Amino acid sequence: MSTPEIAGETGPDVSEALRVLHRVFGYDSFRGSQQEIIDHVVDGGDALVLMPTGGGKSLCYQIPALVRKGVGVVISPLIALMQDQVDALRALGVRAGFLNSTQDFEERRLVEAEFLAGEIDLLYLAPERLRVEATVRLLERGTISLFAIDEAHCVASWGHDFRPDYLALSALHERWPEVPRIALTATATEATHAEIASRLKLQDARHFVASFDRPNIQYRIAPKDDPKRQLLHLLRTEHPGDAGIVYCLSRASVDKTAEFLVKNDVRALPYHAGLDARTRAENQSRFLREDGMVMVATIAFGMGIDKPDVRFVAHLDLPKSVEGYYQETGRAGRDGLPSTAWLAYGLQDVVQQRKMIDTSEGDEAHRRRLGAHVDAMLALCETVECRRVRLLAYFGQKSDACGNCDTCLTPPESWDGTVPAQKLLSTVVRLKRERNQKFGAGQITDILLGKKTAKVIQFDHDGLSVFGIGADLREAEWRSVARQLLAQGLIAVEGDYGTLVLTDESAEVLGGRRPVVLRREPERAAKAARAERAPKQRAAPVDLPAEAMPVFESLRAWRGATAKEQGVPAYVVFHDATLRAIATLCPSTLSELGTVTGVGENKLAKYGEQILETLGTGTGSATGTGSAAGAGSVTGTGSAAASPA
Repeated sequence: MSTPEIAGETGPDVSEALRVLHRVFGYDSFRGSQQEIIDHVVDGGDALVLMPTGGGKSLCYQIPALVRKGVGVVISPLIALMQDQVDALRALGVRAGFLNSTQDFEERRLVEAEFLAGEIDLLYLAPERLRVEATVRLLERGTISLFAIDEAHCVASWGHDFRPDYLALSALHERWPEVPRIALTATATEATHAEIASRLKLQDARHFVASFDRPNIQYRIAPKDDPKRQLLHLLRTEHPGDAGIVYCLSRASVDKTAEFLVKNDVRALPYHAGLDARTRAENQSRFLREDGMVMVATIAFGMGIDKPDVRFVAHLDLPKSVEGYYQETGRAGRDGLPSTAWLAYGLQDVVQQRKMIDTSEGDEAHRRRLGAHVDAMLALCETVECRRVRLLAYFGQKSDACGNCDTCLTPPESWDGTVPAQKLLSTVVRLKRERNQKFGAGQITDILLGKKTAKVIQFDHDGLSVFGIGADLREAEWRSVARQLLAQGLIAVEGDYGTLVLTDESAEVLGGRRPVVLRREPERAAKAARAERAPKQRAAPVDLPAEAMPVFESLRAWRGATAKEQGVPAYVVFHDATLRAIATLCPSTLSELGTVTGVGENKLAKYGEQILETLGTGTGSATGTGSAAGAGSVTGTGSAAASPA
């Protein structure tokens, strides 16, 4: 792909990659390790890149594909999103295509012809396509500039999203030993990192590991107390009219939560495997293309979602692993603006996860792995330390307290819970010894509180010696004790009814040989949530002057109409961050507009006059032109953030 010179950037120290960054993407400089990675791949080197969502991973293979001779082949598991990925690239003036099972014969034939003629810069393939010999023969007939293996954590069985088709990708190097490979993922522990390198035969590649910190995301974990109402309070008070994702563990919970939000005037849609393919596709399309849509989904939704303005990700059930949690929360705030990762977590979550592990298929080693994942997630939930410090430590990275998570903003206390733990464990012992019975946490809590419920009276539990010995704690506090004992492995769940039983470690506590330290939730204005009913007005975006807000909204309206007309997501036209910058600058010419970060040559030529007309501040005739050649003199001012593609 030829790259015309850019005024002021024609000296010998300016790389071809930087000129592509300017012309195509509208950025002034690379960020973090992007340039080092890009230069390495452009020079023909293999790379394994671990970089957080929103860190600009896509640029690390898109730009080398545009600089090197041939077509960049991108392996991605995201068939449902390939069209949107290609649309986003084409909006930037990049020649892109894809081959997957959604196309008919004529569509595939056209893309294949473009590939062989070198008329596309990037070709997206699903990993299973490489198992088809016709695809391999096609690739052998063309000129390939690089192989990019996106979502590379899918190759790791230790990780959270294993895809068997990824195992075959190690053969790429054997068939095309001279073609550089770059594998990328936003989520990998040290164990997952090592497995990716081993399975893809990238041990000798250069490994680039960026910080996994997402400082713009505020991590918060709240005790469950009517979670749907808690969620509604979050949306009404902090994210009115914002786009977001709500994750639920079951399909039924997804449907009920989406219905609840709609009844409360929140624009929400469901997404899970129980819906037919057409409905899933339509709902995903609406989420991507419409502003302010909330998607309620199982974890089947989200990987590869490039929507930059997701302002919150909420979990109504405990994720199965820290890796999964990080990957899912990372879908918030890809544009770098403040966003929220909120999780409601309760005793039943722990019970449910333990039961799922006990009944899971696979050998004992597999169950131990699942247990280790859940234990790490529970440790994150129950920590009295900074959430971000604990989260990054899981990925082997050190950090200081962030000051922007719930444990930093409202520090919890740790307290000596040895005596309450002994009381709860003694109740389990008495039920077994004196009644030959086992019950769940709810009945045990009623016994400790001395509640004469129908069930307590039916089983004569008010006659137990432990009846009423826990009246010094409230019901919610006993639920917290039970949850934390489960999390620490000091009590276990058994059977279909979630009954509590002792573990080997229980005796240490009962015998006074092991102290128990518990987390006490700080007092929060949780009850005020229930009084909150009226939706608040949308606040001005962060760093946007109040007087620029009407301009920003006008630009959003123009973008929405333009995107609808073209049948693409709104962010394919421009990101919110770019519209904010335009609204703040209020340019009167194309030259001024071209200085805005994210306004590349193709978009300036395509949308420049429309933006100036929307702003009502000029026609661009003073110092700029509407042609692509004139736009080539742009000197952008921003650094490369998340790739628009």
